[in-house]
Amino acid sequence: MEPVVVSFAVFFAFVVSSTGSLKLLFANRHSVYALHTGKNQTAPTVVLTGLEDVTAFDFLYEEQFVYWTDIAQEKLRGSPLNGTAGPVDVVSIGVVSPDGLACDWVTKKLYWVDSETNRIEVCNLNGTIRKVVVWEDLDQPRALALDPRNGYMYWTDWGETAKIERVGMDGREGSRKVLIKSDIFWPNGLALDYDENRMFWTDARLCYIHSADLDGSNRRALVENSLPHPFAITVFGDAIYWTDWHLRAIQTCDKSSGQNMRTLVNQLNLPMDIHVMEAKRQDRVVTACNEDNGGCSHLCLLSPVPPFFSCHCPTGILLQQDNRTCDHGPNEMLLLARRKDIRMISLDTVDHTDVILDIRNVRHAVALDYDPIDRMVYWTDDELHVIRRAKLDGSGSVVVVGTEVHNPDGVAVDWVARNLYWTDAGTDRIEVSRLNGSSRRVIIGDGLQEPRAIVLDPTAGLMFWTDWGTDTRIESSNLDGSNRTVLVNTSIGWPNGLAIDRVQRKLYWADAKLDRIEYIDLDGSNRRVLISENVPHIFGFTLMGDFVYWTDWQRRAVESVHKTNPKLHTVIVDQLPDVMGLTAVNVSFCEGENACSKSNGDCSHLCLYRASGDAICACPFGMELLRSDNRTCVVPDALIVYSTRSDVHAFSLESPERDDVISLLPTRSVADIEYSISDGRLYWIDTGRKVIAQAFLNGSSEQVVISTGLESPQSLAIDHLAQNLYWTDVDTGRIEMARVSGLFRRVVVWKDIKPRALALNPNRGYMFWSNVLNMPRIERATLDGGSRQVIIRGLSQVFSLAIDTVNDRLFWTNSDRSRIESCDLDGLDRRDVVVGFNQPMGLMAFQEHIYWTERHSHEIHRAHALTGTNHSLVASSPEFPLALTAFHTAFDSGSY
Repeated sequence: MEPVVVSFAVFFAFVVSSTGSLKLLFANRHSVYALHTGKNQTAPTVVLTGLEDVTAFDFLYEEQFVYWTDIAQEKLRGSPLNGTAGPVDVVSIGVVSPDGLACDWVTKKLYWVDSETNRIEVCNLNGTIRKVVVWEDLDQPRALALDPRNGYMYWTDWGETAKIERVGMDGREGSRKVLIKSDIFWPNGLALDYDENRMFWTDARLCYIHSADLDGSNRRALVENSLPHPFAITVFGDAIYWTDWHLRAIQTCDKSSGQNMRTLVNQLNLPMDIHVMEAKRQDRVVTACNEDNGGCSHLCLLSPVPPFFSCHCPTGILLQQDNRTCDHGPNEMLLLARRKDIRMISLDTVDHTDVILDIRNVRHAVALDYDPIDRMVYWTDDELHVIRRAKLDGSGSVVVVGTEVHNPDGVAVDWVARNLYWTDAGTDRIEVSRLNGSSRRVIIGDGLQEPRAIVLDPTAGLMFWTDWGTDTRIESSNLDGSNRTVLVNTSIGWPNGLAIDRVQRKLYWADAKLDRIEYIDLDGSNRRVLISENVPHIFGFTLMGDFVYWTDWQRRAVESVHKTNPKLHTVIVDQLPDVMGLTAVNVSFCEGENACSKSNGDCSHLCLYRASGDAICACPFGMELLRSDNRTCVVPDALIVYSTRSDVHAFSLESPERDDVISLLPTRSVADIEYSISDGRLYWIDTGRKVIAQAFLNGSSEQVVISTGLESPQSLAIDHLAQNLYWTDVDTGRIEMARVSGLFRRVVVWKDIKPRALALNPNRGYMFWSNVLNMPRIERATLDGGSRQVIIRGLSQVFSLAIDTVNDRLFWTNSDRSRIESCDLDGLDRRDVVVGFNQPMGLMAFQEHIYWTERHSHEIHRAHALTGTNHSLVASSPEFPLALTAFHTAFDSGSY
C-alpha cells in the first residue's frame, strides 16, 4: 500500500554545498541536522524536526530522501529533503525496536534490524512487499550496513554473545558468516569503507573504534581508551566520523592511523546516527535487478554469488518452481490473537515469522476463527465486548455482534451453513447468528457455568464446547443445541482449548491446570493422553493435518506436536507475550455440504444442521416459525415474558415449547417485570442490586432507572397512558412513582402500609396493592394515592395482582389456599377462579385468559379469566418462574 502522509512540523534548511566541503547528516532523538565541515564550517542546520525518537537513519542521495526509525512510534518513516512533502509512514505495523536501518540505493530497498523481534527485514521504499531475510540466531541486532556492490549486508549484535556478522542481501543460505566475535562487547556503530573494502565499528563498553577487512580479517585497533561512549560511525575519504553520547559531540580522526582526532561540534543533545551525504557514497551499480526487476514477480534482492540476485516473496509466501513467481498467498497458516493485534504465521515457509495483520482497533482479542469461503477472520474482543471480522489485509473490518456480549471466550464459524457460534462466560450461554450477526439466537442457555472453547463439525452437524465451572466438563450437541451430551467430566481441570480431527474422528483438548493434551473419539470413548510434559499453560488450541498447535502463556510461545507422536514437539515462535487464541487455516480447504448449504435449507433466517442428517429452520429472538411451513420466521402476535431468579425468558403463545433467554446482565435477581408498549422496553426490579432497570425486548441497551432508596422492592407496574412507573417496597413501607425515565420521583402511599403486590388500571385511574401489615388485605387508591380504601379482607399470602381491563376485574393469587380469586374493581363479586393448584405465584391477565406460575412444578398455566375453564399447561421452566408480563403487536391501552 502507498505510504500515508502524516501532518508534522518540518523545517528544511539543508543546502548541498558547491564549495567542496563535506556534508554530514546526524540525528538526535527529535531532529536531523546537516553539518558542513571544512575551512568554512558553520553551525549545524536543521533538516527535519518535530520527530519523536529517531535512532537510525539513512538516505538516498539521488532522490534527496531520508528514511529513519522511530522507536517511540514503532515505525519506519521518510521525508524528502527539498520540502515538497511532509514525512510519511513507510512501515507502521510489526515494528517494535528498529535500532538499525540502511538503504539499498541500487535496487531501491529498505533494510532494518529489530532488536525486539530479532529479525532483519527488507521492503520496497514505500513499505510494500515486506520480507524477513534473517530470523535465526539473532539476539540483539543493532547497527546495519549494506554493500550492494558485492551483495552483502553487515550487522552488529549486542546479545549475550556479541559479534559482527554478514550475509548475502538476499539472506542466502550458506552466505552467512560471523566476522568478529572476540574482544567485542557493545558494538554500537558500523560503517563500510567502499574504497578500501574495510569495515569500522564502535564499542561503547570497551570504548574503542576498530576496523577490519570486509571478511573479518586484518583487524586493527584505531582509537582506544579515549572514547567515553561512542555510538554511530561513518567513513568517507581519509577520515571517520562518530557520535559520542557522553561527550555530546561529533568527532573525527584519520581512518588509517587514528591520528588527528578532533571534535567537530559539541554540546549536542544525545547525538545518535551519523552519515556522510555525498554522491560518491552511493555510486551507480548495474545489476540484474535493474532490468525488469530481474524477472521477479515481487522482490529482486542482490546476492554475493552468481547470478548475483535472487527472487523473493513477501514473508510467508512460497516462491514457485520457476524461481521467479510468488504464490498468491500462504496456503497453510496459523492465525494468532495476541491481545492487541492479530497475526499470521505461515506454515509454508521455514521462517515461521509472525506477521501482524493490518487490522486496527484490537483491544483484547481472545478467540478467533476463519471462514474459508469469504476468507475472513472472526475474533472476540473482551475489552470492547464485541465480535468483529475482517479480511486478512485488514479491509472490511466491521463489528458483527456488538450488543449483549460480555465475556466471549470462544467463537466458531460454520462455513457450510454460514452461521457464527460463540460462547459467553458472562451470560453463561452459547449463541448463534448468521455470519453478518443477524438472526441471533440462544442455542444453549441452561446448565452452563463458564463456557469457553467451542469447535464445530458442520458436515456432521455437531458442536463441542468446554465448561470451566465447578462441574468442569466437555460437552457436545447438535448444531441446534439438541441431543446435548457430556463427553468428559472426570480428571479435568481447566479445559482451555478444543480441536477436531475430522479425518480420524477425534476430539483433542488442552488442560491448562493438569498441563496436558488429551483426545477421545467424538462419542467420548477411548480417552488418551497425547503429551503431559513441557506444556505449562496452554490457552489457544487448534489442529490441522497431522499436527496440533497451541499457544502457551507461561512459555510465551506458539508450539506444535504430532497428533499421535509426542516426541515430535516443536516451538514454532517464542519470546512472544500475550498470546491468546489460535486457529489453523488451509486456505484451499472449503469442503463440505449438508442440507443447509444450498439456499440456506430454504429457511428464512437460520438453518441448523443435526447429526441425524436433517436440518431445522430456526428464528432469532422475538420471531417464530410459521406452523404452515416451519421455514419462515414471522413476528408473533403475542409474547409471554417471565422472570426467574437468574434470567428473563420469553416464548410465543403460538409456540410455547420454544423458550428464548433474554440477556439482562448484570441482573442478579429479578423480582418483577413489566413491558411498556410505548417505548418497547422491559422494566424490572433487580433485588440483588436494589435497582429498577430497563432494556429493549432483546436485552440490549440495559440501563438503571431507579438506583437509590430501594430496600426490598417487590412489585412493579406501568401506567401506559401517562408513562409513569410505580413500585412497592416492603421494608420502606412505601408505594412510589416516577416517570419511566426515572425522573420526578415521589412517594404516593406511605402510612400504615407494608405493600407487596401491585397492579394499575390507568383507564379507571386506580391502583391496587396487597398490604401485609397486620391483617393481609387488598387496597385501592387513585393513581396519586388519594381516595384510599380497603376492598378485600380475609387473605393470607397474596404474591401477585392482575387486572382484566376489558371486564374490569381484579385477580390475585392466594398461595396458602392454593387458589386464584377475583372480584370487581370495588371489591364486590368475589369468587374463586382456579382452585387446587399448589402455590400459584406470578399472575397476569391477558386477553380472555389469566396466566400463572407454580412454585413447585416450575410451570406456567392458563385458564379462562371469567370461568376458570379451559385450563392448560403453557410452558415449563428449569427454574421457578416468578413474574409474568405480555407483549402484543396489536396492544393499545386498555386491551388487557
